[in-house]
Amino acid sequence: MPPELIDTHAHLDDERFAADLPAVLERAAAAGVSRIIVVATTAATSRVCVDLAARHAPLFATVGIQPNHVAEAGPADWDEVVHLATAGKVVALGETGLDRHWDYTPFPQQEDYFARHVELARKHGLPVVIHCREAEADVVRMLRADHDRHGPVRGVMHSFTGDAATARDCLAMGLHISFAGMVTYKNAQALRDVAKDVPADRLLVETDSPYLAPVPERGKRNEPAFVAHTAALLARERGVELEALTRDTTHNARALFGPL
Repeated sequence: MPPELIDTHAHLDDERFAADLPAVLERAAAAGVSRIIVVATTAATSRVCVDLAARHAPLFATVGIQPNHVAEAGPADWDEVVHLATAGKVVALGETGLDRHWDYTPFPQQEDYFARHVELARKHGLPVVIHCREAEADVVRMLRADHDRHGPVRGVMHSFTGDAATARDCLAMGLHISFAGMVTYKNAQALRDVAKDVPADRLLVETDSPYLAPVPERGKRNEPAFVAHTAALLARERGVELEALTRDTTHNARALFGPL
């Protein structure tokens, strides 16, 4: 029996899973992945994620509007996220955050929605799932302002690719740090070095399916079963048994997101 893993970030609403989602879930279970958090990026996908979680026992949902989709969102979309935040099996707000790589949403508008998500998450006692691409200093700035006003921030820096200083800043504010398939790539030694130093009680694993499959599946459609490869790599890099890393990351996921 494989050790139990939780994929804390997957976009199973993506059309690439429309034809074979039951088989994807079966392969995940066979790989020891007992729970999967399906992560929303728009109001529409928030509804889909809530519905998927209701129909499939291993799935739990987030609701939110990802920064690159904020510009296309209207007031009714935010109202829908607020409404869905209390739906069954919703375990987090997001993904939210900031993105300077793409230019789909004016930055002040991204900041506004990031702050909205963090405030709504605090209101409902939920964690936030944070997207950060080429905006580490800005994300840390906004989180620090919230931390200084309200105390520790419950949430996760998803698919972390930042440096050690960013990781330390996020950890100091109470956040978890999650690693996806990129940490397995040949050119990612600097990221592996960061991953070695994340405290065992703050570490999470994810796939970010269907994107960026880990080695040795790179180039394929990513899926939750592949989180086992990322976990195995992290265990080797950190010099611990896979069972120990699996136990820790699964415990951490439940501590952050609630009873999964």
